[in-house]
Formats: sequence, C-alpha cells, structure tokens
Amino acid sequence: MPGGRLYILAMDHRGSFVKDLFGFTGDLSAADRARISGAKRVIYDGFLDALRAGAPQLCAGLLVDEEYGAAIARDAHHRGIAVAMPVEKSGQAEFDFDYGSEYRDHVQAFDPDYVKVLVRYNPDGDRKMNARQAARLRELSGWLQRSGRRLLLELLVPPTDAELKAAGSIDVYDHAVRPALVVRAIAELQAAGVEPSVWKIEGIDDRAGCQHVATQARSAGRWGVRCIVLGRGANERKVEHWLRQGAGVDGYAGFAIGRTIWFDALKAMLAGTIDREAAAAQVTKRYVRAVEVYDEAASTAGAAA
Repeated sequence: MPGGRLYILAMDHRGSFVKDLFGFTGDLSAADRARISGAKRVIYDGFLDALRAGAPQLCAGLLVDEEYGAAIARDAHHRGIAVAMPVEKSGQAEFDFDYGSEYRDHVQAFDPDYVKVLVRYNPDGDRKMNARQAARLRELSGWLQRSGRRLLLELLVPPTDAELKAAGSIDVYDHAVRPALVVRAIAELQAAGVEPSVWKIEGIDDRAGCQHVATQARSAGRWGVRCIVLGRGANERKVEHWLRQGAGVDGYAGFAIGRTIWFDALKAMLAGTIDREAAAAQVTKRYVRAVEVYDEAASTAGAAA
C-alpha cells in the first residue's frame, strides 16, 4: 500500500462518539462501554461487507481506537487490512499523548500499519502551544522513523478569532483563507522535524488549493508522501465535492472518512428506527460510494491530463 491509494474508514472517535451518539456523560459502566464497542462493530461489519461487495482491499484501511475497538483492530490486522490507530488524547484542543509516556508500548502491542495523531495547528495561532505540539510531534515522528513505522498526521487548522472575524463566516474562511494556512502549517511542522508518511487534510474547495497542499507535503524530495481527504462530518454532497477536488491531484491518494459514512446509520439504529443489519448496510453503501466517487474523479482527471 505505500505509494498507492488509501481508502480509510475512520472510526477512532472516542469522546465525540460517546457524547454525540449515546449521550453518555461522566464515568462509564462496563455495560456502557460494551454498547459503544458494539456500535463500532456495526461499522466494522459494514466495512467488511463493502470488501465482500468489491471495494478494493489492497487500498482499504481502517482507523480505529484501542479504547473501544481493540478487538476490531486485531481482527482487521489478522485479515491483512491496513490498520491505523491514534495516539492522541481525545477531545483536547492541544495535542498530547494518550497513555502518556507509555504510548510506545501500546503502539508496539498492536503494531498498526499507521500511527495516527490529530493536531490543531494554525500558524497564526498560539505560538507557545504550536511549539509544544511541534516538539511532541517531532518526538513521535523520530521514534516512528527509527522503528520503521509510518505516521498519519491529521491536520486541522481552526481559525483564530481575528481570522474568523475578518472572513465573516466559517465557510468563507474554509474557502478563501484556510488552504494557504494549511500549506504554511505543513511547512512549519516539516521544518520542526515532523515527517508524516500521510497527511490527512481537511477538504479543500478547489483543485488548485489541493495542488498547493500536495506540493508542500512532497517538497524537498518527499516524493513518497501522500495526502488524503478527511470528511470532517460534513454531508455527503460536500464530502463528495472535496473528494473530486483532490482525486487525480499528484500527491493526493484517497480519503479517511468517518461520521459522514456511519453517524446517521448508528443514530437511527440506537433510536430503534432501523435494525443492526440495516445500519451495517448503510455503512457499506456509503463507504462504497466514497470509493466510487474518488475512483471516477481520479480517472476523469487522468484522462483530461
């Protein structure tokens, strides 16, 4: 899979999964945790059904957490499916390691194909926080390189208050301001010694913006580095637009989509309006649809080129 396409179904959500789907707060009981793990199993079953239906296993990947998805990660690994697992604490504005200094032990225990980390990094934001995050990312990146492992970095670039005020809306910020900030953020992190194999990038509204991002990600001889599109929980139409912009751009290689694929299905299942099998079938359908959209757009772009 290194150098090829990467179609990841993301289900490593923890805090948001617990709160937004189940409405749980405070300490969770063993029964609560079992229900959460069971819901993730529905997503996984839908993913496996997608592979049986013809989704390309050589490109397929699963992003799943240890806390609620350990059994899924092990089963996927056994099946030869590419597995990515997170090492960041869930739901924090500033990146720090889950399991503290013991994160290496957890990575070694599961031996995922990709070690994933989410970081919120705006180059015009809090400089001290950026520096702290860059230092932690450099530590992780260096250890992964020395141990022959690959880093998947999910880069979120939230607006500063001043940027959002100047833009007037989050939509204008996303379209007109964020793409250039993403390029700057990648450059700063590279300069700090952070070297992902894959950059997981928020959707960009036009191909030119995607190309600028990919060019920076692959700068200075980083020809093997890839970018993939994240869904950010947006509706299907918006996500499909983002997929079409990235597909076929040199340096873009696929996607990592989560809530857009499974949230509505699980919500309906938990509400009792559909059963488990129907929820899994919806996951299958939406994952396959994302693969088809990306493949078709990449083929069209290749033919035009």
